[in-house]
Amino acid sequence: MNETEKVHCLIIGSGPAGYTAAIYASRANLKPVLYQGMQPGGQLTITTEVENYPGYPNGVMGPQMMVDFEQQAQRMGADIRWGMATKVDFSTRPYRVEIDEEKWIEADAVIIATGASAKWLGLESEQRLNGHGVSACAVCDGFFFKGQEVMIVGAGDTACEEALYLSKLCSKVHMLVRRHEMRASKVMQARVLKTENIQVYWNTDTVEVMGEHKVDSVRVRNNMTNEEQVIPVKAFFVAIGHEPNSSLFKGILDMDEQGYLITQPGSTRTNLEGVFACGDVQDKIYRQAVSAAGTGCMAALDAERYLGAMDLH
Repeated sequence: MNETEKVHCLIIGSGPAGYTAAIYASRANLKPVLYQGMQPGGQLTITTEVENYPGYPNGVMGPQMMVDFEQQAQRMGADIRWGMATKVDFSTRPYRVEIDEEKWIEADAVIIATGASAKWLGLESEQRLNGHGVSACAVCDGFFFKGQEVMIVGAGDTACEEALYLSKLCSKVHMLVRRHEMRASKVMQARVLKTENIQVYWNTDTVEVMGEHKVDSVRVRNNMTNEEQVIPVKAFFVAIGHEPNSSLFKGILDMDEQGYLITQPGSTRTNLEGVFACGDVQDKIYRQAVSAAGTGCMAALDAERYLGAMDLH
């Protein structure tokens, strides 16, 4: 028989949203227990320097920033643990969440902060140079390649937005599109195509990201003619989408067709009373550390109100 532990407030996930929720929930005396999941610190642990988070005037390394968040949550009294949510049972209250397939946690309120994961092309060279010129976030990392030539791969609205963002910073943006057309909205496509320093390569695949310790070029192949060429660039941005880490809640919580959890406008409430969602698992628009932290704060405040009302009954 699996052991069961009862807690007041359970937080699943440990990026900016989860840790901020833990800070606020601790201060509200909800005695939160936070399970860090597979990637403690979330997506920020695979970014290098973060320059756009307020309060760090000289910038901060992503992993260090998450250590700072964790320590602050611990100082407030949050119980932070290693472990992964492997199953949930939200059919009765208190809600039940299984950890590492071995123990069950019963919780009066659950805050979901499981985040999203960037989709990658799956190349060995892309993973090897990740953080050394390879990035899945142009808004986070484009600044480091000011005045240089860069490459971006993708064909949706996000890829177009990021290409346009890069075009303002970089001398030239090489944009790879796998097919003969883009998926992006007509407006976004038109903007990209009329931007002088963006060159679009149609029907083009990435063969290899090249460079010893950092990106210095990319080998690409035209998938119609099989012709290959090597393009010298200093950075390689992957913009082929994100995958919300929400599979655990399929069929239980309302989500959109891409799997993002749906929260009620102006709140972090899901379709189940007492279950809240914050950060990138429910935000496909902004996806920034600072906006994730903001919704983490909202989730803790929403949970506090819910638990306060529950205690009155």
